[in-house]
Formats: sequence, structure tokens, C-alpha cells
Amino acid sequence: MGTLPGKGTTTISTKKDVAESVALIFGVTGLVGKEIANNLLAKSGWKVYGIARKPDFFTPIQHRNYRFISCDLLDPVQTVQKLSSLNGATHIFWVTWASQFPLDSSECCDQNKAMMSNALDAILPKAKALKHVSLQTGTKHYVSLSGPFDNTVRRYDEESPRVNEGHNFYYMLEDLLIEKLRGKVSWSVHRPGLILGSSHRTAFNFIGSLCIYGTICKHLHLPFVFGGARECWEEVYIDGSDARLVAEQHIWVSTNDNVSSTDGQAFNAVNGPSFTWKQIWPALAVKFGLQAAEDMFSQDFLFSTSMADKESVWEDIVVKEGLRPTKIGDLANWTFLDVLFRFPTKLLAARDKVDRLGFTMTYEMLDSILYWVDCIRDEKLIP
Repeated sequence: MGTLPGKGTTTISTKKDVAESVALIFGVTGLVGKEIANNLLAKSGWKVYGIARKPDFFTPIQHRNYRFISCDLLDPVQTVQKLSSLNGATHIFWVTWASQFPLDSSECCDQNKAMMSNALDAILPKAKALKHVSLQTGTKHYVSLSGPFDNTVRRYDEESPRVNEGHNFYYMLEDLLIEKLRGKVSWSVHRPGLILGSSHRTAFNFIGSLCIYGTICKHLHLPFVFGGARECWEEVYIDGSDARLVAEQHIWVSTNDNVSSTDGQAFNAVNGPSFTWKQIWPALAVKFGLQAAEDMFSQDFLFSTSMADKESVWEDIVVKEGLRPTKIGDLANWTFLDVLFRFPTKLLAARDKVDRLGFTMTYEMLDSILYWVDCIRDEKLIP
């Protein structure tokens, strides 16, 4: 949790060529944070500060209008030291979270609230030009991991009530924004489903996990099995959220006065078209050079068990194929796949609100996955 050499207090330039808009992206090394940064830097008039605990060593952002700040947001003293001089900030994008504790635990709530509170306390007193704060949570806003579970087919809209069971740090972050911004700055909350993107700095990395699994299956001539619940295999069960779409929605809302509000606006950030894993799994097998078997489903197969002893196999693949040096845990989370494919309830979100307001970007789930697999290949993380 240390700092990078030479990364001390950062000050925004006051020269005449200063950018009109200044973005602070918390969680810049994650799936969506990287996309927000790259999208903003491709536009004129933006200065971007990316904030994360550790840098992205594999694919760091290189741009004259970008600066990375290493900061442990759980350390209030360090947070003030690193961030308090960012007084020209106009937009904040909060796309980070602390994953040390289980999602539905009180400890997870306390830790994530402390991170955001420390950051806002350091920035808000001096950021007089701040226009918008964009918060990312997820569609788990609509359900509790503690149950009860209802598998009737429904799509949650943004006005669906909070659930009372268990703990959900998403609610705490929304309430914290209301408390800290006090109706003076517009803010929004974005709720993606299963995020599809490329990053080695994320806890729930679906694309990374899928890529490692497919690569090992090909290397060892193993069947490309879907291990999970039959309902999850056969039925429309969850929404995909392409990181490109989620990032674009963050930017669209935060720079659109007709959409943003000081009262806060919630937006589901999902691809749109429905899918089933049974429909797309054969095409994923082909993508990894594997045969699409007639029956690819197994209720008994666990990724965490099947892949538990494959660390040395992955090391051999990395050497043989001349890949960037990684360990399995850098990209794959087998427990996450087991939970995802056995999730106890359908988690589907409505797009009516964003469609009505003019955000019409959509992606097919299969197209999203294939795109991000190619990205990981281009980064030499898989063969």
C-alpha cells in the first residue's frame, strides 16, 4: 500500500493551456475505470487523474493529459496528502470498491464507506469547480445475498425499492453522496450487471477467468464444460455489461445537463439483448480452439476444484507461448465463476429509462465476450 517513487502531492496546472474539464477516476486500473480514462483522453479539453492503490504494470495509460496517483484510500492521512490539492476537479468517477470482506458483510460496508468518505473529505473543501460525481455500484442493488430468493422472471427498474435483508454497501455510498454533496453538485449512480472487460486489477474478472479456463482446456485437451445450475444454463438469468458501454454511460450522464441532477439519478447499465449461457457456450469453445460438444453442461463440475491444481500448467503455457508473465490468480477467480453460474436468483435489469433519455448503445453478449477475449490476446496474456 505504499506510494510510487516521486508520487507526492499533485497540483493541477493553472497555465493558459489547462484543460477545461478535469476528471478524477477512482479505480482507474479496473474494468470500467480504464475505459473511462481512455474515452476522456480521446476527447479534447480533458485532463485525467487516475487513482488506485497500485498501478497497471501491463497496459499503463500513456498520454500527456494523464497522471496516475497511487493512493491507499483507507488511509485518511495519505488520502489528504495525495488528493487535497486537486482543486480544479470538475468530475469524479467512483468505480472502485474494497473486496477484502464478503459483499454482504457489515465489514465490507464500513470499509467502502470509509474509502469514499476519506476521498470526498480531501477533495470537496477545495474543489469549487466540481460539477458531477458518478458512482458505480451494480444490479445487486436489487437483491440480497441472504435471501429470500424469487426466480420469477422480472426486470428491475431504477425505482425498485431497497431490500431490507443483509448488508449492502451500495446503499451506504449513495447515502454518503447525499450527505456530502448536500444538493450542491449533481450526481448519478450506475448499476451494471456482469461486467465484461480487460484488467488484471479486479476481483471479479469474468473475462480473465474464462480465458484462463479455455486456454488450459485446450492445452490439456479437456472438455470445455459449463459447471453450474441448470436454470442458469438454460434460462435468461443475468445481464452482461460491456465495459465500453458502462464507461460511455458514466460520461454521457456526467456531461449532460439534461440528464444529470443534484437530486441524484440512477441508471441501469446493461447491454440490452437477452442471452442464455446454453446459447453462447459452444461459440466460446470454438473461440478457444475447442470442440463444441453436444452436451457441455455439468451440474457437478466446480471450477474451483477442477482448476485448483493447474498453477504449474499455467506457468508452462506462459513460457511455451511467450506470454506476459502472470499467475493464474492475476486473471482468474474460480470461486467467482462457481458462484456466478449457481447464483440463487435471476438478476435482470430494465433499460427503459436510459433508452427513453437517449442512451441507445447496446451490445450482444457473445459479441462483447469475443471482443474482450481478442483484447486479452492482443495484450499477450493468453495465446
